[in-house]
Amino acid sequence: ISISCLVNPPKPGDDSYEQYNKERTEELASLRRRAHMVTNAFNNLEGVTCNFTEGAMYSFPRIRLPPKAIEAAKKMGKAPDVLYCLRLLEATGISTVPGSGFGQEEGTFHLRTTILPREEVMNTFVSKFSDFHQKFIKEFS
Repeated sequence: ISISCLVNPPKPGDDSYEQYNKERTEELASLRRRAHMVTNAFNNLEGVTCNFTEGAMYSFPRIRLPPKAIEAAKKMGKAPDVLYCLRLLEATGISTVPGSGFGQEEGTFHLRTTILPREEVMNTFVSKFSDFHQKFIKEFS
């Protein structure tokens, strides 16, 4: 039944069409706002760039890590972006995926995160991520 509802949504004239269309429109607008919120936050951080998340539920910011962070990761036997993601998880509870798992270009560091948390908690995500990033960069500068 669920799959049938997904692939055959209400059509104009159906009793539930107006409600369906309202909810769908609101959710898509919310996803767009969340994408802007996350992309803008990343691009406002020192050493972080991110293309606008469009048509997807993931953001892939590029993070320029200080040489000391790269050295520390190598001493631990970890990829530098893995160190960053693990430290982010430990400090904030934010779970991300290191870009090294996606075949990133040699010498660059990325992570993947999602824009799916509800809009009302995205400010908390942005704040926690920003605070962590600033502390991480300061620690390894």
